[in-house]
Amino acid sequence: MTGTRATARTTAGAVAGATARATHPATAGGWAAVAAEIGRCAGVRPRRDEPLSRHTTMRVGGPADLLAVAHDAARFAALVRFARGVGLPHVVIGRGSNLVVSDAGIRGLAILSRAESCRVEGNRLIAEAGVPLARVATLAQRAGLSGLEFGLAIPGTVGGAVWANAGAHGSDVAAVLESARILRGDGTEADEPAAALGLVYRDSRLKHPAGQGSGAGPEIVLEVTFRLTPADPAAIKTRLDEIRRWRREHQPLNLPSAGSIFRNPPGDSAGRLIDASGLKGARVGGAAISDKHANFIVNDRGATAADVRRLAEIARAEVGRRFGVELIYEVQFVGDWSNWGQEER
Repeated sequence: MTGTRATARTTAGAVAGATARATHPATAGGWAAVAAEIGRCAGVRPRRDEPLSRHTTMRVGGPADLLAVAHDAARFAALVRFARGVGLPHVVIGRGSNLVVSDAGIRGLAILSRAESCRVEGNRLIAEAGVPLARVATLAQRAGLSGLEFGLAIPGTVGGAVWANAGAHGSDVAAVLESARILRGDGTEADEPAAALGLVYRDSRLKHPAGQGSGAGPEIVLEVTFRLTPADPAAIKTRLDEIRRWRREHQPLNLPSAGSIFRNPPGDSAGRLIDASGLKGARVGGAAISDKHANFIVNDRGATAADVRRLAEIARAEVGRRFGVELIYEVQFVGDWSNWGQEER
């Protein structure tokens, strides 16, 4: 990793210039030069103009100028360090389950986290950031370790789950996380205990870069350690089967969605409030509020990202008007949204 950082620094000036030229729409070939430098310095060859609808569970989103896939934590960290070192705008994407990417796409580099190494050491399960949380729940069951059953209901990755303190079925990441290896804003790595990460309901300190000092970027999860409880694998499997059954009965799993659109307000549920507002089945373009669960927006007719966002804003405004409750987004709207409100409805 030290060599990668040194190489990135020595080429920073040249690549920064290429990046600046490439961002100008009249410049041809700029992104190709940047892609070549990323390949040399981080060991990953990015794709050009990759549609992000292929990499999000909502199946919407325009292209990324560049997209790079990191298959291990070392390359993942190298890509982030490189982008920061040359001032290249970048976004980290796991399984894309909590994202709505704009129709205009993402400027700069999208980094797909596919670092998926995972191992069990005694009562601990150690996983890289790109491992799907549902897979971790299944691996823990096979090892006779309990505590991660709720993860079966979370469609995202381990890294995203820590970032958001994801939870379901009466538990969350904070209940089982022992520590996380973090890539800091200044490019160094640190093992942080769970208590230092500010894990509260659907939130953590990782969501708030402004509070992380003077580093060059937000902190990013590279690897996590869960501390679990030994239990009968058959009993754990029974609980996993119950969660699978509940999800099939209560969530629109057969249609593209981004998961829960809003956080639950204190003492209530966003789905109940949206349902009570008479919005189940409401539609904008190809997006609809699910008849099965009102806190899900589904893409059942070739929706655009703008369709999804407009419908979410309608639900948010109507709940506020009827109940005086301001719903807070659980999904993240990423990419270039500068003109989305001006498009034809």
